Amino acid sequence: MQKLRTRLIRTGLAALLAVGGIATSQAVTAQAAENPYERGPAPTVSSIEASRGSYAVSQTTVSSLSVSGFGGGTIYYPTSTADGTFGAVAISPGYTAYQSSIAWLGPRLASQGFVVFTIDTNTTLDQPDSRGRQLLSALDYLTQQSSVRTRIDTSRLGVMGHSMGGGGTLEAAKSRPSLQAAIPLTGWNTDKTWPEIKTPTLVVGADGDTIAPVATHSEPFYSSLPSSLDKAYLELRGATHFTPNSSNTTIAKYSISWLKRFIDNDTRYEQFLCPLPSASTTIAEYRGNCPHTS
Repeated sequence: MQKLRTRLIRTGLAALLAVGGIATSQAVTAQAAENPYERGPAPTVSSIEASRGSYAVSQTTVSSLSVSGFGGGTIYYPTSTADGTFGAVAISPGYTAYQSSIAWLGPRLASQGFVVFTIDTNTTLDQPDSRGRQLLSALDYLTQQSSVRTRIDTSRLGVMGHSMGGGGTLEAAKSRPSLQAAIPLTGWNTDKTWPEIKTPTLVVGADGDTIAPVATHSEPFYSSLPSSLDKAYLELRGATHFTPNSSNTTIAKYSISWLKRFIDNDTRYEQFLCPLPSASTTIAEYRGNCPHTS
């Protein structure tokens, strides 16, 4: 009887251990599969403020003669394919400007693990609604025809733009709700309300902007976005309308965090967005809703 009792106890323990082992294994598998889109090492303040991330970057020029719907541009992308596909971002310049005005964002963002397309518009005088359509045309080209299309996850796309390109960013997000992130930089648009947008949006304004003053552009843009939307408003301190045209650590830091968080669904970057950043020597104001939804 004692031997039978011992055998039953051992069998029960073995069963419990087996179940526990399965549960543990499943938990580890679930954790590993929780976000298959994470790219690059765990972020730090230093890594998101650095002029370059962990990926080596290559680039290719796209002639305006080889595309339709926009004016060509430059594609920046991680050289290695070891980590699989990447999310992608199209970026538009502003009124009268060329892609050179926002070119610094290309390698800066690509080195963090994105395919980035800085575009020229059909004409430098194109208005925001046209720039929005051109951003979408650029994403379509990037994912369907470009030489790097196989490096891109077509479900993980975003848009950015400066000035009227920022206004175009809002137009693009309104037209294509499937976009995962939108970042208008000192945006300009005659339309001030955007309740239709369903794309997580980071609105960046400048306290010294006299062309698109925050009181009549970035602030109403942000305030009109649905309260249920993942959204934030970053107002740069000591900045002008043209601050996004030069390398800027604050713009890069929060743009990288926003793109990582919402295009890559990488919650490792949540720490830089929530709790809300405080006012500082470079930030006049930061508003947003925290915590962000998963």
